[in-house]
Amino acid sequence: MVIVYFGTPAFAVPPLEALLASAHPVAAVVSQPDRPRGRGHRLQPTPTKLIAQGHGVPVLQPDRVRDDAFLQTLRDLHPDLGVVAAFGRMLPDALLAIPRLGLINVHASLLPRYRGAAPIQRAVMAGEKETGVTIMRIVKELDSGPTFASRTIPIPAGATSGDVEAALAPVGARLLMDVVEQIAAGRAVETPQDHARATYAPKVTKEEGAIDWTQPAQRIHDLVRGLQPWPLASTTLIRADAAAAAGRYVIRRTTFGEGMTDMPPGTITRAEADDLRVAAGGGSVLRILEIQLEGRRTMNVREFLAGHRLGAGDRFGP
Repeated sequence: MVIVYFGTPAFAVPPLEALLASAHPVAAVVSQPDRPRGRGHRLQPTPTKLIAQGHGVPVLQPDRVRDDAFLQTLRDLHPDLGVVAAFGRMLPDALLAIPRLGLINVHASLLPRYRGAAPIQRAVMAGEKETGVTIMRIVKELDSGPTFASRTIPIPAGATSGDVEAALAPVGARLLMDVVEQIAAGRAVETPQDHARATYAPKVTKEEGAIDWTQPAQRIHDLVRGLQPWPLASTTLIRADAAAAAGRYVIRRTTFGEGMTDMPPGTITRAEADDLRVAAGGGSVLRILEIQLEGRRTMNVREFLAGHRLGAGDRFGP
């Protein structure tokens, strides 16, 4: 089968590499356009573009996937199958009609749960104990097509979204190849989703990173994990004299279950040696293990407290 691959970030690399190592030729890789990154704001190629170029595979980076010239380029490739993994854009009906056998998607959740753009982040933010990957047929409605196969993996207690993504990508690659071979042999079985059980995972916004200390410590802990590596969970520091310290503080690693308190949410209840604790909602306590003043390096709490004196009455704000 001739395959056209749609994918952009690091999650899309293992499935692409698996296809490139298979007997099925990849006629082109479609990626989002290169974006400026880093302090110099220089254009950086997408991860899938780098892999494709290393294998001599043509790369297409349309500004608009509805563009007639781009759609004609795809038609001229005469693909049998389209494979999508974290491409980052909705595909129009005109594109869905091009591959002879349609398009399939490597979706990072156990469908029908967590349909949408941010399934990994939303699962971690919700405190889920497990997640998975599903291979599904792409239809017009968001992530609602019939499924071919799924695999489940655990989410460890301290795992971040980045950790889960790194664990899921190779699982998705292996599952994808199983399904691709089944499709090639005419043995693939499609199972309709139970739409009544569907939940959604909308794209995460930077504004969601502002910590609400009235939430329980476990929920804040899950937020911190879920928003790494982007957009990160952060807070302000308000001194006892009501003066706000400069900058925002990114909370990098936490734990919870460190007793109870009757202090107002956000109040720093302990700040000594390597022990930094903050009152959260419902009398719960969040223990901060790693913290970063925006623009500076991440520090463990011992390093942080050695250079940042915190006193009674100091508190973290939104």
